[in-house]
Amino acid sequence: MNRILMTRKAAGAGRRPILCPRRALAGLAAAAAGGWLVVAAPWSAADAADASAEFRWGAVDEQSLGLWEGAQPVLVYNHGVRRKAGVPADRARSTYVHPIYGLDGEVLTDDFPKDHYHHRGLFWAWPHVEVGGKESSLWDLRGIEQRWVKWLRRDTRPGCAVLGVENGWFVGDRQVLREEFWCRVGRATAESRGLDVELTLVPLEQPVVLRGAEGKSYGGLTLRFAPGKATAITTSQGRGKADLAMTRLTWADLSARFANRESGAAIFIAPDHPDYPPTWLTRHYGVLCVGWPGVKALTLPAGRPAICRYRLWLHRGRLDPEQLEKAYDRYAAEAADTWK
Repeated sequence: MNRILMTRKAAGAGRRPILCPRRALAGLAAAAAGGWLVVAAPWSAADAADASAEFRWGAVDEQSLGLWEGAQPVLVYNHGVRRKAGVPADRARSTYVHPIYGLDGEVLTDDFPKDHYHHRGLFWAWPHVEVGGKESSLWDLRGIEQRWVKWLRRDTRPGCAVLGVENGWFVGDRQVLREEFWCRVGRATAESRGLDVELTLVPLEQPVVLRGAEGKSYGGLTLRFAPGKATAITTSQGRGKADLAMTRLTWADLSARFANRESGAAIFIAPDHPDYPPTWLTRHYGVLCVGWPGVKALTLPAGRPAICRYRLWLHRGRLDPEQLEKAYDRYAAEAADTWK
């Protein structure tokens, strides 16, 4: 594919390139706004027409922003606080992705599931968060919360859509950490779609200590699946019926029948991820949990960014370990050029 290289500036992280098709750019001036630098970007009126036809961001309601590719829904980012009737009020939450849709429009993720009300689509949270000697939990929403602060980017163009969000971690009214969430959504092919995710965590005035669940290691990027039938989990160690805990993996995939369609999603870990490869927790009831930093506490110094990168790879069908390993290898080879 004919491609160009785009870069953006992020707080404390320098410039980061994003690969998109060459026809993706709606003009040098428009793309340069907001800290983007465009290299070798040809432009024509045809590009402007294409830019509005493929991907589209739009409000779902006052709390949620949706993305469509043509008429096909892709995902919803919940920037406002979500609640559900019949669920305890202290389970209210924001700043996560749900629903995520499969290639045929099936919903792949769950929110407020009865077995774990705090699970919420694609989210990133830790059960042990310590600030100033006081512990709280983003995982089950105790004593600390993630809040939307502002949009950094909402771009659509042929070949990809980009979302950038600044959130904050708040203890009461005091913000203790700045969080950036970036998501680059690729165009659907006949068999798959890639969603590249970058998380940047920057403690503000005090260090922040993160730790995963004892004996399990969950805490970090987590994908909670919708109810499915004939669930299979495949990892970089192969396919098995047993759930895993505190297991180092480069990728993991869950496939099932969702709405009478067999499909699934894998989480791929970028090779530059801290403590690569991190530990995981997997559960056949429908969750994949990246456990970083795992059961051993990690102190994030004030003012110093910690950056974690992933690809969520959506696919049709139930793939064998060799197919998934090849897909991961392709991602690993290009990951350094996608985010820096």
